[in-house]
Amino acid sequence: MANVKRVIGLSLGADICWPVCFEELLRKLDLHLPIGGDTIELEVERVTIEPFDLQQPCRYSVVLDRLTHWYHTSREWIKKAILLDDLYVLNNPWTLQSMEKQTTYCAMMRLGLPVPRTWMVPPKAYDEHADLQPTLQRYARLFDLGDVGEDLGYPLFIKPYDGGAWVGVNKIDDESQLKEVYEDSGKKLMHLQQAVSGYDLFARCLGVGPQVNMIPYDPGAPLHARYRVESDFASEAEHRLLRQMTLTINTFFGWDFNSCEALRLDGVFHPIDFANACPDSQVTSLHYHFPWLINAQLRWSIFCAATGRKMRQTVDWEPYYEIARRGLPLEEALTEYERIADRLLDTERFEEFCAEHLAHLDEVSLEFFGSDVVRGAVRAKVESLFPEHEHEEFTEHFWGLIQQWREDERERLGV
Repeated sequence: MANVKRVIGLSLGADICWPVCFEELLRKLDLHLPIGGDTIELEVERVTIEPFDLQQPCRYSVVLDRLTHWYHTSREWIKKAILLDDLYVLNNPWTLQSMEKQTTYCAMMRLGLPVPRTWMVPPKAYDEHADLQPTLQRYARLFDLGDVGEDLGYPLFIKPYDGGAWVGVNKIDDESQLKEVYEDSGKKLMHLQQAVSGYDLFARCLGVGPQVNMIPYDPGAPLHARYRVESDFASEAEHRLLRQMTLTINTFFGWDFNSCEALRLDGVFHPIDFANACPDSQVTSLHYHFPWLINAQLRWSIFCAATGRKMRQTVDWEPYYEIARRGLPLEEALTEYERIADRLLDTERFEEFCAEHLAHLDEVSLEFFGSDVVRGAVRAKVESLFPEHEHEEFTEHFWGLIQQWREDERERLGV
């Protein structure tokens, strides 16, 4: 029996709070896992940015990536490490790079999910280049933006086809407002999407591997209050349906870590935004739900590293299409898609692994999230975002919500 060290890498940008908690909680778990005749030990390191030889060996087994979506050096290093070193990465950098919201809308429409009606409109302005004017003169058709708005009906939303973080998203109530916002949209390629008017629940589902947390969400609240702390806001069947929907999306695109936003209207959940494969992970947003995320990230990354899980470098959409062609009711189709997702994510083996090797995580986590380390991480994140005169107030606010989570977890676990 050999002692084998597996290293989990954290590829980070401006992240402050969650890496501290991830690192310290992994150390506290002090894992020595008997797997396949060896003893697996887990370590964690932060991935640095530097020149690299394309044939330079990679020391990591798993990397949690927070840079691929915008920082090209790290993205290309990660691609190299997957191809040459069998690195497992959350998330697949090729699909993350290419599958913007436009693609995800079209794909999930084909699978039968009730995505609101959506139009794409040409940008208001263009980057100048030699072929631009001949192309526009020959092929660009004049259109009446008001006709598109009338077809969709008001209110509607205008938003970038590939955006994130609510940048460029505007609710439109009439034609004059639509034309005004479009005039100011510049070179952005925009979607117009039918609003789900009268919805009674906005749910945001965080998915990490096969784990999904459905959270009520208020997009009109300040950023620190959008994730709500509520219970009994949805039925058990609705939680199951949102899990199915989230994992269908994630496995279709090869994502381990993504969020899905859906609006409930007359009992039907309409997914409106689900190309978020670098979800907000900060305590100043998630607060009460922050410990769940850290625990979920730990379980999945430890499982992948310790078992040598192979990364799915390419995606196969045909099994999903085969189900879609059968014309099943949505609930039945989602159950079939879920079977594919659980197979791809190896859910049964994951749950067995957690029961055998990570059963003590709940107990260790309960103690850890009451520690000075966590409080210090909260404080550091608050200081990076809030003005000085609000540091104490918001540190206590977020810390208090984490302590509320601890109390609720004790009750749930019966300890």
